[in-house]
Formats: sequence, C-alpha cells, structure tokens
Amino acid sequence: MALSKQAKILSKKQVDSLLWYVRTLRNGLRNQTIVLLSVRAGLRAKEIAGLKWAMITDAEGNISDSIHLTDEASKGRSGRIIPLNMKLRHQLEDLLEQEAQRHQFDVGTSYVISTERAGKTSAQAIVNMFSAWYVDMGLMGCSSHSGRRTFITNAARQITTVGGSLRDVQMLAGHSSLAVTQRYIEADSDSQRRVV
Repeated sequence: MALSKQAKILSKKQVDSLLWYVRTLRNGLRNQTIVLLSVRAGLRAKEIAGLKWAMITDAEGNISDSIHLTDEASKGRSGRIIPLNMKLRHQLEDLLEQEAQRHQFDVGTSYVISTERAGKTSAQAIVNMFSAWYVDMGLMGCSSHSGRRTFITNAARQITTVGGSLRDVQMLAGHSSLAVTQRYIEADSDSQRRVV
C-alpha cells in the first residue's frame, strides 16, 4: 500500500468531533457505536457489519469484557479477541438496551449494527456512512479505514508503556504478519525529533 493511498489517521479532537456529529444524525446511538468500533477496537467495515451480539456478550446476555470476533465476521482467518475499551463498552450497553426493544431481537443471533429495514447491514453501507460523515465534516483523505489506522497507531505508541510489543498490536489488528501492521502505523515527526 503506497503511503499516499493510506487513509489518514484521526486526532483525538477529530474523533471527538466525529462522535458529536454522528450523534446528531438519525440513528445517532448506532452511528456512534460504528465509529467507536472502528477507533477503539480497530474493526474493519466488514467486521463491524458482521459483528453479532453473541460475540460481545456473556452467558447472561450482558456486555462482556472483550470482543470475540469469529473468523466468519473477520477478514480471512483473522478472528481474534479484542479487549473492550470502557467508552465502547458503555456505548454497547446503551445500544443493547435500545436494540433489545426491537421485535425479533435475539442476543444469540442478532447483529450489533442493524438498519431500520433489515436486521443487519453490509460492509459497503458502513464504508458509505464513513465516507459521507468525513465529507460532511471536511476531513479529506479519511475513509472507513481511518479509525482502524488510528486504533493501530495509538496502540503501537502505547504498547511498550504497558509491557507489550508490536506483536501484541499485530494480534489486536488481526494481521497475518508484523510487516502489515507496521504499514498501518503513522510515523510521528515530533517523536522522531525528540529521540534525536
């Protein structure tokens, strides 16, 4: 993937603005959940669309501490376990409470992201939502992959402070090789200047 072709990462301020903006739209709670699944869990559009409540709930139907992403929902065989960020967990609890009121909702089989007309959405619909949101906000060069790149970059910058390594980031991202993970990580020129 050429450097110029990569989706731009988001600053904390941009993430906060995006979360505020999508909340003001129709289906705001769902929209915020989509953004957080990308930015705080690093999920791809396909994985967001394929995520079922059974993958994030415990045996009692409560939100779990992690996402148990199956190979079926992921790209290739990149199923994995991703610890849930606290903000994302609270968002999922709110969405679960709302979705449980829907006719034909079943925590074992229902998808986390649904539409008013269907019980699930497509990866392309997720891609289109992100595209429209970024255009509306004037964020050029961003795509549905921006949240994922932001998650991977932030994880890479913080992982050594908690005793981890890039291999741990690779596992969270569901990449087959460390080289792929490294291509996702945005360089930081300020850090480069400070280290020299």
